[in-house]
Formats: sequence, C-alpha cells, structure tokens
Amino acid sequence: MALLPARLRVEKIMKNSVEIKNLDLQFGSVKVLQDLNLDIGKGEFLVLLGSSGCGKSTLLNCIAGLLDVSGGQIHINDRNVTWAEPSDRGIGMVFQSYALYPQMTVEGNLSFGLKNAKLPKPEIAKRIKQASEVLQIEPLLKRKPAALSGGQRQRVAIGRALVRDVDVFLFDEPLSNLDAKLRADLRVEIKRLHHKLQNTMIYVTHDQIEAMTLADRIAIMRGGQIMQLGSPAEIYGRPINKYVADFIGSPSMNFLDGHVENGTFEVGDLSIPLDGYEFVDASATDGPATMGIRPEHVVTGELVESAPFQVNVEVNLIEPTGSDTLVDCEVAGHHFRVRMDGQSRVSVGEKLRLGFAPTRASLFDANTELRL
Repeated sequence: MALLPARLRVEKIMKNSVEIKNLDLQFGSVKVLQDLNLDIGKGEFLVLLGSSGCGKSTLLNCIAGLLDVSGGQIHINDRNVTWAEPSDRGIGMVFQSYALYPQMTVEGNLSFGLKNAKLPKPEIAKRIKQASEVLQIEPLLKRKPAALSGGQRQRVAIGRALVRDVDVFLFDEPLSNLDAKLRADLRVEIKRLHHKLQNTMIYVTHDQIEAMTLADRIAIMRGGQIMQLGSPAEIYGRPINKYVADFIGSPSMNFLDGHVENGTFEVGDLSIPLDGYEFVDASATDGPATMGIRPEHVVTGELVESAPFQVNVEVNLIEPTGSDTLVDCEVAGHHFRVRMDGQSRVSVGEKLRLGFAPTRASLFDANTELRL
C-alpha cells in the first residue's frame, strides 16, 4: 500500500477514531484518572508518554475494556463502547509480555483467536499469510516460541493483533523487554507498519525516544492527567510547563532560576536579553522565573561570536557518547550541560566560552511552572 501524501494524511487524521470523554477511574478513594478528555484521529499514531504510575497503561486498559471506568465515556469509531466487552470493541492489543502459547507454533498462535471466532479456514489462512508477509515472519510459522528470539516473539505478538483486521491497535510498552539494538530495529518496523496500514495506533511508553520517533502526536501524562498534547516538534520546542520541558529531551533541559526584569532574565550576576522571545502572554509581567535551555542549543567555538548571549565557564566533567560529547559545567551557580560534537577536543578544567539564543529558550513562571 502506497503512503498517503502529507496533505491527505492530515485530512484523514481530522476524523476521530477514538474519543474519550470526561473519563474517571478510581480504586477506593484513590483517583487514578481524573476528568480526562482525548480525541484520537482516524489513522493517527498517538503515544501516551510518562513516568511510571502516571496512568498511561491504565488509560490504555480502559480503552481496551480491561478495566471498568468510574465515570465518563469511551467511543470507538462513533460507537459507545464504555461497557462493551474487550472482544466487541474492534481493537487489537499488543502487551509488554509476549503472552504467546508455548505449546503452539507461530501459526497456531496467530490462528487461535480466529478459530475461536469461528472464521472459515480459507479466511484464517489468508489473514495469517498477509500478517506474516507484512511482519516478515513467514519462515517462522512452523516454529514454537521457545525457538524464537525476543524480537521475533514480539513480531508474532504484533501479528496476533494484526490478523484480527481491526481499525484500532493498542500497544502497551511492547519493546521494553528487548535490548537497545532490538528496540531500535522494531521501532522502525512499527513505524513502517503504521505507514503501510494507516490504522489508528495508541502506544504506551516511558521511553521518550520511542515517543518522538513514532508519534504523530504525544500526550504527556502525570498524575492521571494529560499535561500536554501535541506533535513531537511542539512538545520539544514549546513545552507547556517545566515538567514537560524536563521530561522531554536527553540529556534533560538546563534550568536557571532567576527573574524577568525590563526585558531581560537576571540570574546571579548575569543578564540574559529576551529580545525575540515569544511570550505566551504578551502582557506577561516581571517576576520570579526559570529559564530552560537545551544542551543541544548551546554553541561553542566559532559559533559563539554570533550568539546573542555569551558566558565563560570551566569544564567540570566530560561524558563521551560516540557521536556526541556531553560537557558538564556551571552557569551562575547552576549545573549546566552542553552537547558538543563527538570529535570535539575538550578536557576537564578547560575554560570554554558558551553562547545561546534566548529565542530558543523556554521561560516558566517560578510559582505555577507554566510557560511564560
């Protein structure tokens, strides 16, 4: 299936596939999800991202029908499925654990649900053939799970959801049990699968790299609520609050605590001009604030001379990562990290001149932690 042109793909996403309205879930007196609203477009790849305990897997299980909600509604393809059985929701789910039947072959695992649904044998064979071709597991059909690698088992688990021929796929941290190399490989396969099938996919992860590379939109969750919903570029470039800014990015964003005064950000004995910074509210008043700047937005060497703000630092620690070198230093008494090219020659104790453009920074109110 050919990829849709970008314009048509955006139009396709405009129609909602999954709608979550005022969703509440609580266990006893503990509120897990609170008045949560979310619209997921048809053909969209939405990632639920957050730290452990934020409610992302719980929300996915509510959509799947594995948990009974305390309030609100869930609609899938314009049908209210709030109290429908999981098998009647038109979804396919891939779990963190492979959950394969060890005594069955790959073919048996793929066909098990279809046989229970009493589909004709020719239809079952057709669906298995299609799924195995898409996932490139045709040579594995006669093997049992014990004879498969972790990546192959996860492909089979995805295939078991794929053969159901549904419009909505749910992924609950499907790559977390794999090593780094396999995660990277399967991440590419999942993205390729989505481009080919154009199904709605809702994907839960705590891995921001997975979220940034896979998602059309990311919903960052905390305490059972959605902090920010937007494209990867929006969330990375204009985080709505300090929590989102800190969560997205590796290494994390640098933060400087100071205050805004007369068009500058004052921190320690430094004055950082805010010329060109886009305030959320143009009438924002002066006061205590936190400035965030990503390590990759700090420049060194010849580029410093063109930076609107410059400062001298001393290198405290060096972390080589191959393609990059992370340099630890201090700016106005705050821990500060800089991402440099992996070939950069730098040593501990060396004096460096850093620069950055305040237009690439983020300012947050010191009290509310909301973006200024």
